[in-house]
Amino acid sequence: MMPVQAPTTPQATWSRSAERIMAAINRDPLTAPHALRNDALLAVSVAALAAATAQFVDDGRRPEALGWTLLLVSHLPLVWRRRRPVLVLLAVMACVFPYHFLGYPHTAATQAAYVALYTVAVTGRPLRTFLVGIGVITMAVGVMLTISAQEALGLLKASGWVVAVLFLGVDVRFYRQYVASIVERAERAERTREEEARRRVAEERLRIARDLHDLLAHTITLIGVQTSVAAHVLSADPERLDRETVAKALDDIAETCRSARGELRTTLEVLREHGSPDTRGPLPGLDGLPDLAEAARLAGARVEQTVRIRQAPPAVGAAAYRIVQEALTNAVRHAGPEPAVRVELAERQGVLHLSVRDDGTGPGQGGTPGFGLVGMRERARSVGGTLDAGPRSGGGFEVTAVLPLTTTGERDG
Repeated sequence: MMPVQAPTTPQATWSRSAERIMAAINRDPLTAPHALRNDALLAVSVAALAAATAQFVDDGRRPEALGWTLLLVSHLPLVWRRRRPVLVLLAVMACVFPYHFLGYPHTAATQAAYVALYTVAVTGRPLRTFLVGIGVITMAVGVMLTISAQEALGLLKASGWVVAVLFLGVDVRFYRQYVASIVERAERAERTREEEARRRVAEERLRIARDLHDLLAHTITLIGVQTSVAAHVLSADPERLDRETVAKALDDIAETCRSARGELRTTLEVLREHGSPDTRGPLPGLDGLPDLAEAARLAGARVEQTVRIRQAPPAVGAAAYRIVQEALTNAVRHAGPEPAVRVELAERQGVLHLSVRDDGTGPGQGGTPGFGLVGMRERARSVGGTLDAGPRSGGGFEVTAVLPLTTTGERDG
């Protein structure tokens, strides 16, 4: 069954015609498709109009064979008007000037000259257009002076049409440049949006990688320590087995696994979402620091925690949480048995000062370097802060961070 087409209304027809006309005006004449064919049709149309004008306008003697030849041949160069506009204008003038000199109808030969002048103006720089206009008017007046001073004066009075055609071409050229600049800005804005989207995707991937690193490193370290405790109890004195201590170590391992599984699920949910990355769940914050301290205590560390700040922006709170988590993980892993760790967070002059100090031995020499310190520095930089980490002068290891509590937008406002 053939589809039924909606009836075409006059308004729709006029709308499509107007769109085609505006597209033709906005299009660069040097890159327009089917330029040679369209210019050939234009040359034929203008030649037909000139022939009709020569028949019915009485401003010169009737054309003879030579007159008709000069009139029709003057339109032939218009076929190549876009490729060589100045040469086409000279070729048209070479036919038009003898035509006028012989006294044939002057109006009939003006259309081809106007088209050639318009093409020069719309495809060239204004300075070239200005010089060409002066040259054409000067040569035309000079030719008319050879006929009579009255004819020359009449042409000089009618030279306003030449100036009008040149100004029209210049205006159309500037308009096309304006449209092209708008299109170029729109394309550049689209490219910028795509680049911004790719950047946000890359940042989100990096955030997920950091979260996974911090989570897995912290969890695996705690499980390793708790497993070592259970193994030590089992092998120390098998005859007097401390079942309560083993059961507590295994319960701690199970609780650590459950907590890690929940946080891992929250972190990976963003990969399954099809919307904006900003729709992810709440970020970990300062309210989760007691849980980190308790987990480190279960792993054998003696943790003292002092928090002198009530609230922080979500991004800053998440960064502080991850920095403390990684610092405690490193202390449990590298500081030796039962290290003393002190965690301090305080707000001073709109800035969050964070420090994690331990009295352990620090990482051993020759160990394989990890990404913990790099990740902590990236966390601090992501919110506009700084982080330092290194051995303490009196022994142990210290991590300090300075995180601004106001975003860039808030400071600028």
